[in-house]
Amino acid sequence: MEKHIIKFKETSREEELEFYSNKFLSNNRVVFEKIEEAKDFPLIQQIFYLPFVKKVILNKRSVYIEKLNILNWEEVQNEICIQIQDFLNDGGSVNNNDINKPSPTTVYAESTPNPNVMKFVVNKKIVDNVYEFKNIDEAENSPLAQSLFSFPFIKEIFLDLNFISVTQNSNSNWDENVMDVREFIRTFIQDGNTLINEDLFKENSNQIKVNTENIDDISKQIIEIIEQHVKPAVASDGGNILFQSYDKETKNVNVILQGACSGCPSSTVTLKNGIENMLKQMLPGLISDVNAING
Repeated sequence: MEKHIIKFKETSREEELEFYSNKFLSNNRVVFEKIEEAKDFPLIQQIFYLPFVKKVILNKRSVYIEKLNILNWEEVQNEICIQIQDFLNDGGSVNNNDINKPSPTTVYAESTPNPNVMKFVVNKKIVDNVYEFKNIDEAENSPLAQSLFSFPFIKEIFLDLNFISVTQNSNSNWDENVMDVREFIRTFIQDGNTLINEDLFKENSNQIKVNTENIDDISKQIIEIIEQHVKPAVASDGGNILFQSYDKETKNVNVILQGACSGCPSSTVTLKNGIENMLKQMLPGLISDVNAING
């Protein structure tokens, strides 16, 4: 199972730092002013044991900590990352109410910039990684995707943290099909069916993998910018973006679009221009052109 990796970053407030995880932490945003309010949140209790902690905010993937003015963040920020990371990876829970207490599954449908793609948002985390299936043969290790492909109008399926983007055939009409797909997904998850056979994907997967080992420093900076500034906006539209390559000679960047963004002319142009302008501003003189490739 993938382990938590905790890092920190500054916020707009000097007395506050954000400690963010690569994994999901909470369905809701919860504010804690004192340790007594965290009786059902073991992780937050551990944080309040630190004598300089004034306030804690728990969010989906982050914990925001406000400190008392008795020390500087530089003295403790790295140690806090390690403490939170070790607590979670050693089996510590964020919220006791989440243990062995299944909550009702709700699913709502959102339109996307791509008229052929509908985004179905679930009220809980459904997968740890990103998965894309272009046809039923690729969905061999995903019972959910295989079942969805039984609908004759479904062309492609994309799964991310808490949503499923479904692409219909161009001659289909979402007005006629959206309620059936939404209820099917809700029932499938509520009944406890397996969505993805994670172990089988590790052994035999046709999913796109981006090799980030042995890459240059500029590529690392591009990846960080995409992860922090681009991916959240793309996910809100039911898609995903991956760094593919950077050419130091031509200064060209290639990115891969998935989900609702794949095959959508408007989003391709918008993303290309938006990413290109952002990278040029944040990496002046190092970026010439950004090419968006459909996954």
